Amino acid sequence: MARKSYFVTGTDTGVGKTLVSAAILHAANQRGLRTLGMKPVASGCDQTPDGLRNSDALMLQAAMSEALSYEQVNPVALEPAIAPHVAARQAGRQLSAQRLAGFCRGLQLRPADLLLVEGAGGWRVPLNDSETYAQVPRELGMDVILVVPLRLGCINHALLTVEAINADGLALAGWVANRPEAEAMASEQDTLSYLLEHIAAPCLGILPWQEDPERLAALIDVSPLIEN
Repeated sequence: MARKSYFVTGTDTGVGKTLVSAAILHAANQRGLRTLGMKPVASGCDQTPDGLRNSDALMLQAAMSEALSYEQVNPVALEPAIAPHVAARQAGRQLSAQRLAGFCRGLQLRPADLLLVEGAGGWRVPLNDSETYAQVPRELGMDVILVVPLRLGCINHALLTVEAINADGLALAGWVANRPEAEAMASEQDTLSYLLEHIAAPCLGILPWQEDPERLAALIDVSPLIEN
């Protein structure tokens, strides 16, 4: 059974959740830990000879230490690169928190030291007309890792997301600051200082612009995730 499981969310879409998740997995691998990662729902998948494949899910599959089939990493693959609930509706499928949590529980039963479950978009991304993705970690009672992009507006988005996570009765295990573009934002250090002072959870890393998660692993501190 996975000893530690975390749900990875972001302040918005396109903030680097997959890159950060893969970097955390690589960092844990380098400490000799057995790691698993999954992305239960992925939209924007490509048609391949093996079926629909998503680049984010493939990155997680490559980063984890344990072997999983693609379908275990990404059980719900959707082709349109749009919001998951809309993509599912167009594909004639129905998303539900209970079903997605069931996929996660299946991986939680596998022997591992660390399991990361990557969400889609931000904390309140809809799954259907009555549920958001936040219901999945709530069903699982899973602590959360938050990815914050270092760009204009990130303080407001980060603090609102932390408030929402806490309001849903879940704990923020840690957060990662990620530079999503090559050029640093204006007053980046001032922004970081404010976030460090006002987010009451460990900062697991401050990441520069870099597309290779294995090279970012050295900047990730996984100790708060595996030692608590």
